[in-house]
Amino acid sequence: MSTLSLDAQELLGQLWEKASSAEEKEKLRMAVDALRFIASTGQSSDFEDYRESLDANAPPLVSASFQTRKEAEAWLNAHPRPPDQAYVLVAGEYYIVMYSPERNHRRLLRHPALEFYLEEMTRGGLPAPAASFQTRGEAEAWLVLQPEPPRQVFITIAGEYHLVVYHHRILLRAIYPVSLAAKSRQESVGTPEEPPSS
Repeated sequence: MSTLSLDAQELLGQLWEKASSAEEKEKLRMAVDALRFIASTGQSSDFEDYRESLDANAPPLVSASFQTRKEAEAWLNAHPRPPDQAYVLVAGEYYIVMYSPERNHRRLLRHPALEFYLEEMTRGGLPAPAASFQTRGEAEAWLVLQPEPPRQVFITIAGEYHLVVYHHRILLRAIYPVSLAAKSRQESVGTPEEPPSS
């Protein structure tokens, strides 16, 4: 457990002692329990990755990537305890894992997390591209040759902006068209669409 986590627990404990209502105390206790749960289940490095991605303004973390919906469904159905609310990529698109252990209900829902992220990233305008290519194939060849892939950088392909991302947790290099940001304006938060199975 990191020193910062221990310091956070100590601060929460101090706030708990000063809290005036049982409701406030329960909320603070839950925060302490969450930090202890992260440490006791061996998820401290995953939590640090998550916090680092927030600090770096990186795309939402993903837990796995699949070429097809069929592969993703097979993984979901075979998983003894799917990571509820985690993101996975299916054919380069973000999906959220829904899992209810009480009913053993498992589902993958298309989620506009990437579209929202791209909209936020481009709201203030686009920076100069790090590289320009005529075709996607050229861009992919360039990305494969990067010894240390950039976590995120803008490039252009045939004059269109794209975001290059390295999903370091799953060792995946990806290229996303910035035009996806326009989709986020057409989808409402909390109502992810689920396309037909492939």
